[in-house]
Amino acid sequence: METHLSDLESALGHIFRRPELLIRALTHRSLANEQSNGGDEAAGDNERLEFLGDAVLGLVVAETMYLLHPEWREGELTRVRAQLVSRQHMAEVAASLDLGRHLRLSRGEDSSGLRRKSTVLSNAMEAVIGAMFLDAGLEPVRGFVRSCVLGEAADQLVRELNAGAALGNYKSALQEHLQAAHAGTPVYKVKSESGPDHRKRFLVEVRLKPAEGEPGKPLARGLGSTKKNAEQDAARRALARLIRALAAGQATAPGRVVTAEETATE
Repeated sequence: METHLSDLESALGHIFRRPELLIRALTHRSLANEQSNGGDEAAGDNERLEFLGDAVLGLVVAETMYLLHPEWREGELTRVRAQLVSRQHMAEVAASLDLGRHLRLSRGEDSSGLRRKSTVLSNAMEAVIGAMFLDAGLEPVRGFVRSCVLGEAADQLVRELNAGAALGNYKSALQEHLQAAHAGTPVYKVKSESGPDHRKRFLVEVRLKPAEGEPGKPLARGLGSTKKNAEQDAARRALARLIRALAAGQATAPGRVVTAEETATE
């Protein structure tokens, strides 16, 4: 595992002076327990670094948004920060870095698919941030946050905030947007389910239903590990599309459905 850490360091934009910190950040408690042989079970895992990284991440994101948006008041700053440091977003950041490949797990947990679990990924990402802070202070964390945590995600949140969206609750925001435009009501339908029971994937389509009895026009499709998450993802994609159309001076009526695979354009 350690021989591949240079790839991860390149993705993080930071070369560790104390590589043992990065190794600790990647060590899940299952492996620490497996190697403890009845000793101190918490000594070698990443949970303390996760605690530190969570605090450092919140500070740096808050500082960055404060400096970038002097026009925002406390409420706006709080809402955007909450989305950027959320478990879901940090798991997405970790996945973009292929962090799961570098995690140090026990044999049993490795075979159970733990590397792909969003909670494990987000926790490990916070632990890595804590390790970066201990290794070299705030500067490498600031650089990482700007390049990997903010980016397009922050730009999208700014667009939604400016459009009056309820950040994080995309179903409510989509309904409010359509009501304001007198365009109709969003309705959601599960199109398919896949995967074993412990790793279900739901594909949900949101449609615009102008009037009672009409089938409705497709707006977007979303994926999620639960029906609720898939509905939120579909609403997020539909809202982003409608906001872009509005900014371009187009009508809000949908054309083709935006699929969950079209993440690059969402």
